[in-house]
Amino acid sequence: MRSRPKFRPLALLGLGALLMTAPGAQQAPAPTYNVELIVFRANSPGAGEDWSSPGARQSRGGSGDRAASGAQVGRFVARLPSSQYQLSDIQSRLANSSAYTPIAHVAWAQTPSSWGSRAGFTLERLGVQASGLSGIIFLERGTYLHLGMSLKYTPPDGGPRYDLTEQRRIKFYEKNYYDHPAFGVVAVVTPAQGARPPGR
Repeated sequence: MRSRPKFRPLALLGLGALLMTAPGAQQAPAPTYNVELIVFRANSPGAGEDWSSPGARQSRGGSGDRAASGAQVGRFVARLPSSQYQLSDIQSRLANSSAYTPIAHVAWAQTPSSWGSRAGFTLERLGVQASGLSGIIFLERGTYLHLGMSLKYTPPDGGPRYDLTEQRRIKFYEKNYYDHPAFGVVAVVTPAQGARPPGR
């Protein structure tokens, strides 16, 4: 009587790897994050330095503007209603301040792009229509999650154009300040699933 051939552990491992990489194999969906930010301007920008030069504020956490080979580009999911905003108190304080004026407040849901890709969304795509303000916002995920931006702002009085290019590692629910003597950004990132209620 002939015995049946036995599968060896290594053979099983090889079969499992083949099935996982076979065409059509399902990959885990990319996580979705909620991003909210306020852009504000200083009513009396600091003097003494030329902050209008393109290199005045460099990116933190990486370099280069070209997308990495085979990079994954984040997917825009939806704009979020103001009822889900978590920075409304800061918006109110800025609006009541004599030193700063908010010029944009927006929130949206998206999946992240690959680390180093600098693939993001324009302010127009996010629904921001602020005079003199343009640029992109990018959310990247490598080992950690980073939120970055490359923004340009020309004051309403027609002064010099200012540039703010910066990227930071972020932690959920933590307010992040991207500063500049002429204008700045306050941002917060939360997981789309199980996000804490506004004001928490």
